[in-house]
Amino acid sequence: MNNNQLVECVPNFSEGRRPEVVEAIVDCFRGKKGVKLLDYSCDTDHNRMVITAAGQPGAMKAAVVDAIGVAVERIDLRQHQGVHPRLGAADVIPFIPLRNMTMQEAVVLAKEVGHAAAERFGLPVYLYEAAATASHRTNLADVRKGGFEGLALKMQDQAWQPDFGPSQPHPTAGATIIGARPFLIAYNILLNSNDLDAAKAIAKAIRFSSGGLPACKALGLRLDTQEKVQVSINLTDITQTTLPQVFDAVCMEAATRGISVAGSELIGLMPLQALVDTTAHYLKLDDFSIDRVLEHTLWE
Repeated sequence: MNNNQLVECVPNFSEGRRPEVVEAIVDCFRGKKGVKLLDYSCDTDHNRMVITAAGQPGAMKAAVVDAIGVAVERIDLRQHQGVHPRLGAADVIPFIPLRNMTMQEAVVLAKEVGHAAAERFGLPVYLYEAAATASHRTNLADVRKGGFEGLALKMQDQAWQPDFGPSQPHPTAGATIIGARPFLIAYNILLNSNDLDAAKAIAKAIRFSSGGLPACKALGLRLDTQEKVQVSINLTDITQTTLPQVFDAVCMEAATRGISVAGSELIGLMPLQALVDTTAHYLKLDDFSIDRVLEHTLWE
């Protein structure tokens, strides 16, 4: 891997309530040569944090492995509660090729990190998306099904033996899911309601696996701290489904149930094209493109 290559990593850790643990994990990316910390956020109800970083593959590998080590040391899933599904302390670690890097090279990086994590920390590691070693492991939701609590039983099935590491869960850190994938947008829509069944029904209506929008994954979750429910969304290809399309679909499904939308939030970063699409849609701008954005054209 050459120094001109650039990879993004968006690791998700099962901690969103203890600031000292959040900062200890983030420190693995902060101020490291060859790695730039772009964003991080955490959520109390989800009890989860998401980091966005970009850098050279070798430097990124070192930072990610260090972060996994902190998570294994500081997070005990036997004591962990949150509304977001999770399989491990270092739950999901995707690599996204950005510059001078192929998806296959991102797969190689994912496998290297998986092997290192298993060897160093005794973690079972599953490979997913482009790195998956079997078709039933491609989809994150399938790999994570059953969660930490159901992992020991799941791993008794030969079809769910890990790609790296021991054939039983780490006692406190579960298992880690590592892979390579294209860019996605993590986006949550908050509803003016505390009806979890309604949120789940809306999520089912819009997600692709239930016959909804292409490239859309969605869950209905309750946020106890806000006394509201949320539709938590991953858009895996904004050329197939845009942010305005998913927002309008949730608004429509909510309205049929007498519910309004309270707001929405972006988790991590989004590409500029997503904002261009959103602006063009809601302002009904004809022939609007990224070339009409001042900063883009100025510095191109």
